[in-house]
Amino acid sequence: MKFPRNARLLRSPFDVAPFAAVFFLLVIFLLLAALLPVPGIPLRLPVAGDLPGTARPTVAVAIDSQGRFYFANQLVPGEPQLESALRGAAKNSREPLTLVIQADQSVTCDQLVRLTLLARRAGIQDALLATLPRAFDTSDRP
Repeated sequence: MKFPRNARLLRSPFDVAPFAAVFFLLVIFLLLAALLPVPGIPLRLPVAGDLPGTARPTVAVAIDSQGRFYFANQLVPGEPQLESALRGAAKNSREPLTLVIQADQSVTCDQLVRLTLLARRAGIQDALLATLPRAFDTSDRP
């Protein structure tokens, strides 16, 4: 039996319609995924560089732009509840805790001082402000 040597497997012209349909479905999927809400607290942290951290255990409190407090990924209804939660965290820790304040850029200095004093009443003496690292800029260097 003799087989033809010039047999082509794909004899029909290339059809673009199925690929275009898959491409448009992918675009629609990506656009819808971008509209889904992202879990978390929308914070705009201040930008700073070369700030020291701490080696001690920390506890974090977030303050959003409306002045609401978040502790342990939960909204805290008021300052007395936050103070009791911080007091419980300080009591359960073997070492002294450091408060890390994750404050939005629009939070006033008065709110930061009030939170720091609230933490001191709860037994946490040190407080640090969380910042974003500054982008590396080569124009400052020789």
